[in-house]
Amino acid sequence: MNFTNCTAETIANKSKTVTEKMLISLALAVIATLTTLLNSAVIIAICTTKKLHQPANYLICSLAFTDFLVAILVMPLSIAYIVMDTWALGFVICEIWLSVDMTCCTCSILHLCVIALDRYWAITDAIEYARKRTVKRAALMILTVWTISVFISLPPLFWRNHHNLNTPNRCVIQHDHVIYTIYSTFGAFYIPLTLILILYYRIYHAAKSLYQKRGSSRHLSNRSNDSQNSFTHCKLTQTFCVSEFSTSDPTIEFEKMTACVRTPPYDTDADLTADRQQQISSSRERKAARILGLILGAFMLSWLPFFIKELIVGLSLCTVSPEVADFLTWLGYVNSLINPLLYTSFNDDFKIAFKKLIRCKEHS
Repeated sequence: MNFTNCTAETIANKSKTVTEKMLISLALAVIATLTTLLNSAVIIAICTTKKLHQPANYLICSLAFTDFLVAILVMPLSIAYIVMDTWALGFVICEIWLSVDMTCCTCSILHLCVIALDRYWAITDAIEYARKRTVKRAALMILTVWTISVFISLPPLFWRNHHNLNTPNRCVIQHDHVIYTIYSTFGAFYIPLTLILILYYRIYHAAKSLYQKRGSSRHLSNRSNDSQNSFTHCKLTQTFCVSEFSTSDPTIEFEKMTACVRTPPYDTDADLTADRQQQISSSRERKAARILGLILGAFMLSWLPFFIKELIVGLSLCTVSPEVADFLTWLGYVNSLINPLLYTSFNDDFKIAFKKLIRCKEHS
């Protein structure tokens, strides 16, 4: 079968100079180091801060642990392989490395999926899900993610032997099983991506709807009964007041919309109050949209190019040079660096925990 080469042949055959190898190794080492440090900080913060001991944060801790494994088990060997232009660690290490790579990266992606699912349930069915949102449930979700990841990465172990023995200096994922390529790419990325897009779309519209309902209920409520009505509204709409709701939950920007903010009892201008509340709601909607855009944009920019490449190469539509393949692979690895930033930087409890860690380090 003829293949269409997607990259220039000169690029594929060009060898790296010593300077290029040094620059590449330095850049990739920085990425690996930052990924290790940031995910370690998230894990330590959650483990040492009692306020962060919540099921939602255990999912984030598990995500950070998975990305930490990518940083210490996958990235270093990838750097050595790229710089040396040959695999010198033998067949067994190659098998282990490829399996760990596929398992951890798939697990990281699926963690984003279950975090989105957890957020969706928390915002659309708050009271009922608050009773179900237990440590045991979070552990079950984490176990399910790891099980699916193993089943996606396990099959190649049964047929990789023959190819790798014939090419001892190469350690790459084989694309000679079309059915497995479709199974793995859809199971590891395309299906989770579709689910994440649907869930965050519904989360945003649920948030927008609750903003509008809250504004309307304030405008129509009687001023003399405002405090009681606001508290009742919080309970009836299956939400929590700000003082009762932990800001450590990564969905804080969306769940803040349901917080009980009382209308000033002596405000005589109802129209101005309604306009002010509408402006606040619009501002929060825009902020929620920006956060969602960052989460989805980072995820898609990191992994979509790699899985498009995997699919078209697996379907024998074209081939790519090792340089392009390495670039797209590391673009996906960068998602493990971005995750701890996106999933912790928008809530105050994590910021406080990180500041305590920094102060402890300075004192020590």
